[in-house]
This record gives sequence, C-alpha cells and structure tokens, in this order.
Amino acid sequence: MAISVNTNVTSMKAQGSLNSANNSLQTSMERLSTGLRINSAKDDAAGLQISNRMTSQINGLDVAMRNANDGISVAQTAEGAMQESTNILQRMRELSLQAAGGGLNQVDMDSVQSELMDMNAELTRISDTTDFAGKNLLDGSYGTQKFQVGSNANETISVTIDSTAANAIGLHEVKGGGTVYGNTDANDLATQLATVTAGDIYINGKTVGVAGGPAGVADSINASGAGVTAEAKLETTIGALTAADDGTLTVGDKSYDLQKYAGEMDKLAEDLTSDGFDATYDGTEINLKASGVDGAEITGSTAGTVTLGGTAAGVGSVSQVAELKITSSQGFTMGSDGTADTAELVGNSKSALSSVSAIDLSTVDGAQDALGVIDGALASIDSQRADLGAVQNRMGFTINNLQNIQTNVADARSRIQDVDFAKETAEMTKQQILSQTSSAMLAQANQLPQVALSLL
Repeated sequence: MAISVNTNVTSMKAQGSLNSANNSLQTSMERLSTGLRINSAKDDAAGLQISNRMTSQINGLDVAMRNANDGISVAQTAEGAMQESTNILQRMRELSLQAAGGGLNQVDMDSVQSELMDMNAELTRISDTTDFAGKNLLDGSYGTQKFQVGSNANETISVTIDSTAANAIGLHEVKGGGTVYGNTDANDLATQLATVTAGDIYINGKTVGVAGGPAGVADSINASGAGVTAEAKLETTIGALTAADDGTLTVGDKSYDLQKYAGEMDKLAEDLTSDGFDATYDGTEINLKASGVDGAEITGSTAGTVTLGGTAAGVGSVSQVAELKITSSQGFTMGSDGTADTAELVGNSKSALSSVSAIDLSTVDGAQDALGVIDGALASIDSQRADLGAVQNRMGFTINNLQNIQTNVADARSRIQDVDFAKETAEMTKQQILSQTSSAMLAQANQLPQVALSLL
C-alpha cells in the first residue's frame, strides 16, 4: 500500500463507518424514546400512510361510540317520559270506564271530565318540556335524527320520535258513508248488497280486494295485513211496536218476529242483548248497536215503526245502516281503483285523528267513544316505546362491534407503527459497539500518515 499524507483512505473508511453507526444509533434512540418505529416518512413511507389511515379509523370509532351512547341516552330519556304518558293514559282510561258505567249523575260526570282535562294538560306539558341537551324530544320537532355510528360517512342509525301531546295522539280513522257503506240507502238490503261492485282499495300501499257488505269488506281489510283494523257497525232505532207490525227484523244471522214483541219492547231488547247485540230500551224505543254485521233487513207487510239510520223502514224502504270504520293508532292513507263503490269507500284519502284532547266524558256516549281513542293513543305510544327499545339494543350491539373493530385495528396499527423494544434495544447496543470501535479505528487510521516522518 502506498504511503500518502494528503489522502488517508483508511481514515475516510473509518469515518464512514462511524457516521453510519451514529446515524443508526440516533434512529434507534429516537424510536426507543418515542415508542414508534415510524417517526417520519423516511422510516417507512408506505407504513406511514397505512398507519395514518388506521389512526383516522380508530379516532372515528371513538367518536362513533360516543355518538351511539348519546343515542342510547336520547332513547332512554324519551322512553322514560313516555312511561309517564302511558301512566296518564291508563288513568284516563279508568275515568272513561267510570263515566261509561251509567251510575254517575251529571255533576259526577262533569267532575270526571274536569280531571280528564287536567290529565290532558299534563300530557301536553310532558311533551313540551322533555328535552335532551336542549333539544325537545316529544313535542313533534325532533322528527328523525341520524346518529353517526361509524368511522366513515353515512354509517348512521336513525331515531324517530313523534309528538306525544294530547292533541297529537289518539285514534286515526276513516268512516265509510253514503249509498254503499253508509246509512242513506233506501233500497232493500239484499238488493243493495247484490249491486255492490267488487274492486280494489289501497291501504298504506297494500292492495285489498273488496266486495259485498261492510262486514265482508271489514274481514278482507283485517286479513290484508295493512296495519289497520276494520269494523262493521250497525246502529238503528226501533220504535213502539203494535200487533199490526207483522214484519221480521233480521240483524246479522238473527231474526226476530216483530209482532211477537208488540207491547213488549223491553223483551225484544232483552232478546237482542242475549244474542250479543248492544240494545238499550229507554221506555219508548230501542237503540240497537252491533258490530261485525252487514246491516239490518226487515220483511213483512208493515214495519213502519222500525227506524233504520233515521229512515222509517217499510216493506219497500229498508235502509242499510251498517257503517264501515277503519282505524289505526298511526295515520294511514287510502285509495281506490276508481270504481264507484270503492271510490265512495275511500272518499277520504287520509285518515283523520280523533285526539285524546278532544275526549268528552260528560256523556255516556262520549265515554264509550273515548275508550277507542285512548286505546289508540296507548298503542301509538307503546309502538314508539318499542321502537326506542329496539334502537337502544341496536346501539348497544353497535358499540360492542365498534369496540371489537377498534381493538383489532389498533392491534394492526401497532404492528406497523410501534417499535419492538427488544429488537430495537439489541440494534442500539450493536450500533453503540460499532460506534465505539469505529472511533477507535479512526484514531488508529489518523496515525498512519506519521509513518512518512520516519522516512524523512
């Protein structure tokens, strides 16, 4: 090897080894001090991108779990308030039954109505004042809110809460009336039923084929699964009967010889009642109510004292008095295929609400009607509570799943981003030794040019 003073290659190589060892030592110490294998893009560019995406997902999952917990809290708050609304409605139902019992005088009925009005006010107050973090829940303004329960866009769970105010809950209904399903037909019932045109009606978008009288139509609707309840009702008045009234009254599948009851109207009322019909006799006339029947028919030479739906019923003038009533605890829509009879049936395209706030317990009839309205309100709130309970369970499962995803993603990120302390400590020790030996060799290499002095 040539002896040179100006260029000490051995020293240069020693310097390079020392610099490399020091750089590696610096990297190891940085990793050990931060706990991260990747501290900048130069450490692992691809790994940095992957770990950052995972970090975004993990942080998003944290927020999503908080959102899901907020959703549970909202549902619990609303459902708890609805429990009190349910308690109020149960009390209102008790009052309705009390008023319908027939044992109260008018002063008592007015007192019952007064308590009912207070219950109405409290229902509305609960609706107006129940809120979560300043957002009203039960006054109808909440509507449908979407809770972000994922780390990416549009990963949501919707929560819908409707108003529970007294004027917003009750029984939604459509009543059939007119010449086909109502009280104004003056033709013989058998003729009328024979002329009803078969067709289709649409309830909440579901097709229901109908034909025949109200009871048959009601059966078709109830069997359709359209989410509504249909009932055929009959209401008529039977005046004083004499021996001249030799007709036959037919209600549903029951027939009564009117001449047999001449002068014994109370006996006719008893027989109607024993056959399952709601018949009351006030000393002058019988008020007859029945459900699930297609109408009333009278045959015979004279029957002028029998009034059907407000129309005197003679041999050639028999009114169909059945009413078709379609109800639901939720609002519903109806439509028809356009035939004359079905168009009449669904004259109202949208159900009307008989609300709890409009209940009147000052009369027995009002109390009877109130029961259906209150039951509809209870069903509406129960439906909402069931939905909120399902949302709470769903949110709980979502949180568990998010926790599982977060754990696995964090584990995957750790394998990419975090330093292996055992491996990195060994690497640091290696580089420390290399740095020390490189320094020693550099010192020896720097002495090599001095050999030239011995030649001078």
